[in-house]
Amino acid sequence: QVQLVESGGGLVQPGGSLRLSCAVSRSIFSINRMGWYRQAPGKQRELVAGIIGGGTTNYADSVKGRFTISRDNAKNTVNLQMNNLKPEDTAVYFCNLYEFGKFYWGQGTQVTVSS
Repeated sequence: QVQLVESGGGLVQPGGSLRLSCAVSRSIFSINRMGWYRQAPGKQRELVAGIIGGGTTNYADSVKGRFTISRDNAKNTVNLQMNNLKPEDTAVYFCNLYEFGKFYWGQGTQVTVSS
């Protein structure tokens, strides 16, 4: 069973930055699809950023140019660098991977953007 553990969330002022990290319990070398989702109160979970294979990325329109997803196969982590944060980015952020027909999720990390 694959386990994912997110870290790096917290409280930040508008315009600030945070870096989220997701540690995976085994090698991610062969995992093709990984991503970050978020869920704000009263809203559905949405895809924020995805990374496929060695580096093809896709982003929600609302975060393009501000967020960057990356993976580190040596450390078995997938990361999300978030810059110029806005109050509407406030949500619980979840790490996700897809393998052999199954989705795996972390427990989530809270990101709050507020002055």
